[in-house]
Amino acid sequence: QVQLVESGGGLVQPGGSLRLSCTARDFTFGVYAITWFRQAPGKEREGVSCIRSSVGTTYYADSVKGRFTISRDSAKNTVYLQMNNLQPEDTATYYCAVKVVVPNYLTWAIAHEYDYWGQGTQVTVSS
Repeated sequence: QVQLVESGGGLVQPGGSLRLSCTARDFTFGVYAITWFRQAPGKEREGVSCIRSSVGTTYYADSVKGRFTISRDSAKNTVYLQMNNLQPEDTATYYCAVKVVVPNYLTWAIAHEYDYWGQGTQVTVSS
């Protein structure tokens, strides 16, 4: 059973930065995608950024382009989300998820198509 463990959330002031980590345990898939989603209270879960395992293709939501960067360390089975210039609207619980059928630019942010989920890490942006 794949386990995804997120870390790195916290409280930060507007304009600040955080780096989230998602470590996959008992992970044996050769080709996959890992995506960060977020969900704020009363809102739907939103795809934030995705990285595909094969060639490292990345996708970003328009709301985070230029501020967030997704990356991976394959040796550590870890994906990172570097979040810069955080704003109050970025406040949410952030989840990482794995999809074993690699998505494309049209499907990467469809939450119900993901196979495994982490427990989430809270990010709060407030002064």
